[in-house]
Amino acid sequence: MAYWLFKSEPDVWGWDHQLARGDAGEEWHGVRNYQARNNMRAMKVGDLGFFYHSNIGKAVVGIVEVCRESLPDSTTDDPRWDCVMIRAVRPFARAVTLEDCKVAPGLEKMVLVNNTRLSVQPVTPEEWRIVCRMGGTTP
Repeated sequence: MAYWLFKSEPDVWGWDHQLARGDAGEEWHGVRNYQARNNMRAMKVGDLGFFYHSNIGKAVVGIVEVCRESLPDSTTDDPRWDCVMIRAVRPFARAVTLEDCKVAPGLEKMVLVNNTRLSVQPVTPEEWRIVCRMGGTTP
């Protein structure tokens, strides 16, 4: 299993929106960055990810699961762009902010800390454990 982080602007698509989609999940569409797209192409059903509110809040607020592997993005006819389907698994007991991550031991090399612009990014198993602990949830 691999771990990921999905960034979304909460005023456009936030945790409550994702949670409301239930087990059906939602396409993670609209990504127009090659590195982020390649990350989605590497995902497998069952991989887990952090749901991160960007711009407003700048915090990890929950855990999602990949429930469909990469297929062409339904919001464009451009064949370069793909998307996965994700479903909400559980919220964090407390949000883990970007600032929290920047000062936490063991997260110095986390992509989120070093490249806040990448919308879909990998998370190492150790980073996963640390952030889950910080958020008051079981990894």
